[in-house]
Amino acid sequence: MSDPQAHLLVVDDDERIRGLLQKFLIRNGFLVTTARDAAQARRLLAGLDFDMLVLDVMMPGEDGISLTRDLRGQMAVPILLLTAKGETQNRIEGLEAGADDYLVKPFEPKELLLRINAILRRMPQVKAAAQAPKVLQMGAVRYDIDRGELWRGADPVKLTATEAQLMRAFAAQPGRPISRDRLAGDAPAEDSGGQERAVDVQITRLRRKIEDDPKMPRYLQTVRGEGYMLQPD
Repeated sequence: MSDPQAHLLVVDDDERIRGLLQKFLIRNGFLVTTARDAAQARRLLAGLDFDMLVLDVMMPGEDGISLTRDLRGQMAVPILLLTAKGETQNRIEGLEAGADDYLVKPFEPKELLLRINAILRRMPQVKAAAQAPKVLQMGAVRYDIDRGELWRGADPVKLTATEAQLMRAFAAQPGRPISRDRLAGDAPAEDSGGQERAVDVQITRLRRKIEDDPKMPRYLQTVRGEGYMLQPD
């Protein structure tokens, strides 16, 4: 069974494969972010911490082996390479670049899962990091707790000052309801007479940035008689 909080970065130029891998790995308990190429992966790595990278070797521009070789000089995050090239020399090249494992396409999804879990078991720092997750995942949206940033895929989602304050309050107690009057106290004061009504308006706006269907919220839920609650994946 996978560590339920391990955060993976999947890098592949094929949109269909990226989507399939993301859905499969999320179903098996991982937090998953995707990138279409090495350049986008570098931007994500500059702002987020990942427990493991799953890299396609054959990508336009910088390939997976070159990216692996460069990252090895900067970080110790485990790397699994995926490639259509199965010759021994190709596998040796990938391992010499610093990859932890090498999986040849096409592969069975279960084998990918077994290899990922085997690598993570060898990395004790992953388990330690998982006890205090830095990212909350809400479907295609994620919230970086340390940086106070909301992202949809590779795109940042702009938050107002009030929305940022509300997200910090929810992220401090995920899965627990917070009363409207407490949220009103956390939010910047605008008019003392309508603060709770103002919270309702801000929650509606925040749902538009988080939910697929804001009228039927899955993640930013109303708890009758108690307030609102953020329920991440």
